[in-house]
Amino acid sequence: MTNPEDVMFSPAVKAEQMRLGSRALFEDRDWKTEITDDLRQFLAIIDTFFLATASADGQPYIQHRGGPPGFLKTIGTHSLAFADFAGNRQYITLGHLKENDRAHIFLLHFATRQRVKLWGRARVVEGDLELMERLVDPKYKAKPQRAIVFTLDVWDVNCQQHIIPRYSEAEIAPAVDQMAQRIKELEEEVARLKGS
Repeated sequence: MTNPEDVMFSPAVKAEQMRLGSRALFEDRDWKTEITDDLRQFLAIIDTFFLATASADGQPYIQHRGGPPGFLKTIGTHSLAFADFAGNRQYITLGHLKENDRAHIFLLHFATRQRVKLWGRARVVEGDLELMERLVDPKYKAKPQRAIVFTLDVWDVNCQQHIIPRYSEAEIAPAVDQMAQRIKELEEEVARLKGS
């Protein structure tokens, strides 16, 4: 396998790190090259991520992927996969992966302000019913068309700087329910006191 640092940082990037004084921060680090329990737990709550690909001539593209929490699944110590749902029918990612399998997954969880970056290679898998069964949540109302399998080279957790906390409806619902219950109790108490 290629040195993980060489996957993450091209010679030009390393030169810029050297020029700007941050190169020593990244040398001899123990970069993660396997899926750990921490990463599995993080993926279990993720309902959105961004997938970056490039054409053979380097034209980049970033596509948002969304689904039910945990839809990006681990299928081995170095592999992740997700169901590719019907979308806008541009098929840019599919075309890119036919000619250049290098890919990047950028995960961002706003509520916990966690950011995880994964470098690797991706491929499209069509007609594998067993794999699709593992990937598709039957309660999620979307039409799965194929799977995309991502083979991990290296991953890294990035700092929380500049991530503004945001919460999904599911994350905020318990607090709203608790507040609604408290309002109901207070309204009942006001009504009882007015009646006395």
